[in-house]
Amino acid sequence: MAVRACGLIIYRRLQPAPSSKVTDSIEYLLLQTSYGTHHWTPPKGHVDPGEDDLQTAFRETQEEAGLQASQLTLIEGYKKELHYPVHGKPKTVVYWLAEMKDCNTEIKLSEEHQAFQWLKVEDACKFAQYEDMQAMLKEVHQFLCSRE
Repeated sequence: MAVRACGLIIYRRLQPAPSSKVTDSIEYLLLQTSYGTHHWTPPKGHVDPGEDDLQTAFRETQEEAGLQASQLTLIEGYKKELHYPVHGKPKTVVYWLAEMKDCNTEIKLSEEHQAFQWLKVEDACKFAQYEDMQAMLKEVHQFLCSRE
């Protein structure tokens, strides 16, 4: 049985410079774990009994980044499943896409993470060491760009 986890890819839009494209003002939230290899990841976590996947994603985002569901707008039309082994066991992680309503909202980390960064897509891909995470970030960015 695969371990199942859910999370949110969270982005914010800064005020774009008059000469720049709107999509240049998009930044993605990544959290650095305080355990293991200290890798960078969007907020995510394991599904609790009786919880549906989306509830898990919002609960984990609140626990790990201090963000309430009311501070985010869920973006319709994007959902992604990643599948990879962890300690030799299969893992599935389901991600949705959410935008910060206020780009200045404070991030409050739990003990599970030691740092966070808001990053443009190119930098977010450098921080996210896993190829499937990099591919997903690029895919999300293309999805947002296609909606402009």
